[in-house]
Amino acid sequence: MTWKGFWEGIASLFEDFLFIPYDALMKLELDSWWLANIVSWIFLLIGAAAFIYWLRKLKDFNENTEVTYTFDENP
Repeated sequence: MTWKGFWEGIASLFEDFLFIPYDALMKLELDSWWLANIVSWIFLLIGAAAFIYWLRKLKDFNENTEVTYTFDENP
């Protein structure tokens, strides 16, 4: 097996098998833009929810008055 065959095998794996869902979305896009981009919308909603969760945790951390450090403030 040569390096060329190795890289062609990887290319074949991606083009023939792993990109099948993307090819289906590409064909669906000709019929309905909304259905073709539903994956993007789902990821956008998940990202927005994670961002809101993160901001709430930062707010809780900033409002926490409990001392959690162990070093001496006045050396």
